[in-house]
Amino acid sequence: MARPPRLSGNLPAEATSFVGRRHELADLRRKLTEARLVSLVGPGGVGKTRLAVRMAADLGRGFPDGAWLVELAEVRDPARVGDAVLTTLDLRDQAATKPLARLLSYLRDKKLLLVVDNCEHLVEAAARLVTEVLKAAPGVRVMATSREPLSAPGEHVVPVPPLELPVAHTALARLRQNEAVALFVERAAAGSGAFELTAANQAAVVDLCRRLDGLPLAIELAAVRTRVLTAGQILDRLTDRFGLLVGGGRAALPRHQTLRTTIDWSHDLLTAGEQTLLRRLCVFAGRFTLEDIEYVCDFADALDLLSSLVDKSLVMKEDAGDLACYRLHETMREYAVPKLRAAGEEEAVERRFADYYRTRCLRSTAEARFRLVEWLEWMNLEIDNVRSVLRRSLDQEDFSGGIALAVSLGWYWMTRATNEGVRWLDELIASGGGDAQGHFMRGFLAVLQSDPVTAGSALEKAVAAAREPSLLSQSLSLASMAANMAGDRESAKRLLGEARAACDDLPATLMSLQAQSLNGLFDGDLDSVRSASSQGVRISREIGDLYSLDMMLFNHGSVMLMAGELGESKPLFTEALRIAQRIDDRVAQYCLLDALGCHAAGSGEARLAARLLGAAETVRAGAGAGILPFLVPLVTRAEQSAAAELGPSRFEAEFEAGKRLSRAAAIGLALGESPQVAASADVAPLGKREAEVARLVADGLSNKQIGARLFISEHTVDSHVRHILNKLGFKSRTQIAAWMASSDQ
Repeated sequence: MARPPRLSGNLPAEATSFVGRRHELADLRRKLTEARLVSLVGPGGVGKTRLAVRMAADLGRGFPDGAWLVELAEVRDPARVGDAVLTTLDLRDQAATKPLARLLSYLRDKKLLLVVDNCEHLVEAAARLVTEVLKAAPGVRVMATSREPLSAPGEHVVPVPPLELPVAHTALARLRQNEAVALFVERAAAGSGAFELTAANQAAVVDLCRRLDGLPLAIELAAVRTRVLTAGQILDRLTDRFGLLVGGGRAALPRHQTLRTTIDWSHDLLTAGEQTLLRRLCVFAGRFTLEDIEYVCDFADALDLLSSLVDKSLVMKEDAGDLACYRLHETMREYAVPKLRAAGEEEAVERRFADYYRTRCLRSTAEARFRLVEWLEWMNLEIDNVRSVLRRSLDQEDFSGGIALAVSLGWYWMTRATNEGVRWLDELIASGGGDAQGHFMRGFLAVLQSDPVTAGSALEKAVAAAREPSLLSQSLSLASMAANMAGDRESAKRLLGEARAACDDLPATLMSLQAQSLNGLFDGDLDSVRSASSQGVRISREIGDLYSLDMMLFNHGSVMLMAGELGESKPLFTEALRIAQRIDDRVAQYCLLDALGCHAAGSGEARLAARLLGAAETVRAGAGAGILPFLVPLVTRAEQSAAAELGPSRFEAEFEAGKRLSRAAAIGLALGESPQVAASADVAPLGKREAEVARLVADGLSNKQIGARLFISEHTVDSHVRHILNKLGFKSRTQIAAWMASSDQ
């Protein structure tokens, strides 16, 4: 059996070929062996991001925990830099812990490479975060890209120059090897389908690359025009444009002016409709869809215009699942903003943007719980734009509108970003006083974070301000849960009674049943839990409320488990886990992995129990959640039972193997969708010779003895052992031996 797979990172696939940069790649590689923080510094459009991603891909194998691209271009709030890194690493902030503390705790023992991209507008915040990461996590290295250095301790700066410029009158074969020329030819061929560098056009191509100062973005914008113009025609038109700026001569412009002029030239070749659409697209803070464009940019049918902008490399296309979405290059966004302002459209387009997202979010609130999977997919795509509207609400002191918008995102905060939702609500409520809905949502999130003090205070305000019976009832039910968490059983019982008396519509009923179930689990009142959870399962299933069904199935399975009814509990847990997987609720996933681990221990499947309990710990840490109090004795008993059957060392090895499972592999193992051994198969298993070496290491042989046994040199054995340690993420030969003992090799 091979080691469970680790996440290898999130580096994007290269949509176009990587051209040149041999010297910079070599310099970067040297710097990263000497320093833990290397910043690639250069002007916009010079190719810093592309260079960093290529270097990270080349070095990725040397980092057992992967290489990760943190994109800051769409982050406007310095307070969200830590959130962006958490999101990149596929972690959740569903606990009350500060993002930086969560991040440092996770990274402490990791060996990974972070590529922090586009830091220039957040230099101070990025520098603070990187400094803290490097202090706390000795196995982490950082590459940053920025237009200016971070000025962080230990930073090594690598200037990123434009591409090597071609020399006139160079032989054609040699000219093809020039970086700037190679980029122009490759992009021109991709754009026109038939471009070749020939003796007839080589002079124009050389002059063009020199005229564009070897700036990759400028070269790409010019190259795509070979679809309708020859290289000579492009050169003539650009030379005329540059000549106007230098009094008709051929003097050089500053590089930033060269890029700006090239973009101006490309922009001026657009139709009036294309120009209008391009400048209006700058209001989007993140990705956007065709539907978004048609409303926000006020175009009834934008497809043809959008397609043309994509073809001209002015808008980038990417896919989110089955949905096509788009974004602006940061340099293009910066260019479009003053164009929008000069056209006198800034206020109107920004208002349409805010109205569009506020309206869509508010209208979807009522039906989101019944179409949760689709709604969450939409919100994952649009969240940066919605954040922009939330920030606008604060800046314009529209606190009531901001609170309404934040409340409408409740399902996102509950399943994705609880701590972020808390921060938005706290800021909005502190500024504008809040209302019943705002206090209710703040209390709900505090309950999810197991913060009964904050929850009690917020829900008391929600109860006092509530005018709608259903909201009053739900607030009282949540207040009952908070009181029980705080150990006030009498208040919990009283508040639950008041909740039931206030309203009995479906949302209120489900909330009171959840309160009854949770309070019963805390109190050990199994009959109460059984009654409430079975009723909750039935109602939530009938109305299609996946979030409530997930919780009720878990509650019902837990009471069955506590009562020793193992056969009845497992189907409930597995159905709940499939739902938690669909809606990607990490807290629910960890709870259910723990519950199924307890079930396995009770069913005599000690090895499976150990692995699931280990996997649950990793998923819980990734979500930033604390263990639910009523699960503690169940998990402790399961661990003791499995350890007694396997023996302490074997249990520990299996538990550690479970901790190394990816979430997908752990869930597959828990659901029985693949054999236990196959579920933990690595994407890069040990080779035949490595497996032989690992067996002999486990037998206690030295490198010299292994070499004699296998008829290979001691140096070769040492190389194999280092590769094995790297693949398995281990630090010692003892860990290899324990792993071999637990894997039935």
